[in-house]
Amino acid sequence: MATLPPSYISMVAIFGFVAFFEIGPGPIPWFIVAELFSQGPRPAAMAVAGSCNWTCNFIVGMAFQSMADVCGPYVFLIFAALLLGFFLFTYFKVPETRGRTFDQIAAAFRRTPSLLDHEIKPSTELETLEPGDNA
Repeated sequence: MATLPPSYISMVAIFGFVAFFEIGPGPIPWFIVAELFSQGPRPAAMAVAGSCNWTCNFIVGMAFQSMADVCGPYVFLIFAALLLGFFLFTYFKVPETRGRTFDQIAAAFRRTPSLLDHEIKPSTELETLEPGDNA
């Protein structure tokens, strides 16, 4: 039995990546934007999401051969790491929208704390005393 040339294996791997991307995170911009934005900014958000999607697809298509030349057969580990990162981001940061109204989804985003939202607290109790306080 003859072995397949590496070029055929690479082509199958590329098609596999694109197929799994399109049934996985690929269509997320089209669905999630419609649920996360109100009627007013939704067209602009769809345009940005679509542009990001197509730009990333273009970058993958243009950069793949250079990456394959540098990384050899391990080039797909880069894509696997990116997909893992996208999965973790989606799992931890994108709220569940099933059965929720837009107002409930917007409130979930307002409740999610970020590093910039936290009030800076004093590190010692002395810094919490106001002038003129007698404790």
